[in-house]
Amino acid sequence: MNEPLKPASIPVGVVGLGLMGCSITTCLLLSGHPVVAVAPLPVDMETAEPRIREHLVKAQQEGLITDSPDVYLQQLTITEDYSLLKDCKLVLECTLEDIAIKKSVYDRIEAVVADDAVITSNTSAIPISLLQRQIRLPERFLGLHWTEPSHTTRFLEIICGDLSNTQTAEWLYELAHLWDKEPTLVRKDIRGFIANRLMYAMYREAFNLVENGYATVEDVDRACRNNTGYWMTLVGVFRWMDLTGVPAYHTVMKDLWPTLSNQTEVPKLIDDIVKAGGKGVLNAQGFYDYTPEEAQLWKETYEEFSYDIRRLALKYPADVVKKKLAQKDENSPK
Repeated sequence: MNEPLKPASIPVGVVGLGLMGCSITTCLLLSGHPVVAVAPLPVDMETAEPRIREHLVKAQQEGLITDSPDVYLQQLTITEDYSLLKDCKLVLECTLEDIAIKKSVYDRIEAVVADDAVITSNTSAIPISLLQRQIRLPERFLGLHWTEPSHTTRFLEIICGDLSNTQTAEWLYELAHLWDKEPTLVRKDIRGFIANRLMYAMYREAFNLVENGYATVEDVDRACRNNTGYWMTLVGVFRWMDLTGVPAYHTVMKDLWPTLSNQTEVPKLIDDIVKAGGKGVLNAQGFYDYTPEEAQLWKETYEEFSYDIRRLALKYPADVVKKKLAQKDENSPK
């Protein structure tokens, strides 16, 4: 782990080439890694390359890259052959949220990679401490929790399991900055990690408001967009309280928190949609009614938004104020 962090000299494997696997692969290619992408499902052999190429074309159009997509695709191998992972120093598993499936994948990865190769999972819900016990060398296993689209967002969580090597976690943390991420290091394993625990608490209250007649789905979404969505890209919850007055939140918490939902069952609203086969814009069936054309346009619009919000967010990195202070010091009279 003491070698210089140069992506070009760190071959990376990605196992699982669904939507997220393809955008993660794109992110790694944009950062300069040679990538071996393994398709556990035969259908991925047909869909992965067009998806990744589409991401690269869009990235070029949006100014993220200047070289043509073919330059990056030369660094990509798409295969069903796990043995091609043998030289990878880092392997990212991006398969279904099923422990049995993941274990079968880990067995195949460990059979070919070196003992010092790092293995990670993109799980969003299964504890890393549980997954790392499915492999032969658990200390080299960590979580890497991405969000879609992985090649435009700044989000990445690096999660330590109970048996993870902390030096490996720090290596991943440093490497993630070369992927244009502002990573979060989750030092103690907990189900859902950080972002999902925060978000699912909000989801639970959103369902509670709708199912009990306080607001419609549209009302809840509108409130989120125009309040939380307005400031969340710049600051997180604690900085927001600092900016807007800590004592006010203390006062509200005493009366509001006892009234918040603590429901432990899956809400009926989402249960009914899933049982009816709804998958959201993927099949035009979700919390909203869509025509196929509307669903496709929402998908495309979100992609456009992800580039626009990236441009804005990059103007305000986590250390934006420190940089402004440093600049003021440089410009002050000596």
